[in-house]
Amino acid sequence: MSDYNHILVAVDFSAAAEAIGKRALDLSRRYDCQVTLIHVVDYLLPLGYADDFTPSPVLMIDENELLEQSQRSLQTFAEKTGLEGARRQVLPGSPRQEIIRYAREHGADLIVIGSHGRHGLDRLLGSTARSILNDAPCDVLAVRIKEA
Repeated sequence: MSDYNHILVAVDFSAAAEAIGKRALDLSRRYDCQVTLIHVVDYLLPLGYADDFTPSPVLMIDENELLEQSQRSLQTFAEKTGLEGARRQVLPGSPRQEIIRYAREHGADLIVIGSHGRHGLDRLLGSTARSILNDAPCDVLAVRIKEA
């Protein structure tokens, strides 16, 4: 295993994310390196659109409020996992694209991801993990989360 200088931790706020954060904390201590926590808000979820593809007023979300809420959640996550000193980044977009882009642009040499995600959408988030594994410009650690 090589030395790491910048670990990028993909956070989805699932119950499993805490284990991913703790693994990243262990690695950051081992390599004495910078850690960035990243959460990507995907606005292109299939909910919230009527048949004519106009946003449904019932399901419309204030994007700025969602980003601010995610930033607060990322702060709480950092505190719970001992990663208070980590940089925190909340971005809008496609998780697979934004995580890879951020890693490339900011020189991450390790991306830490979970092997499944929240709300039972394992297939969708599994494909995100696969995309990151295939397209990342650096090493990727997929933390396997045991089912409860």
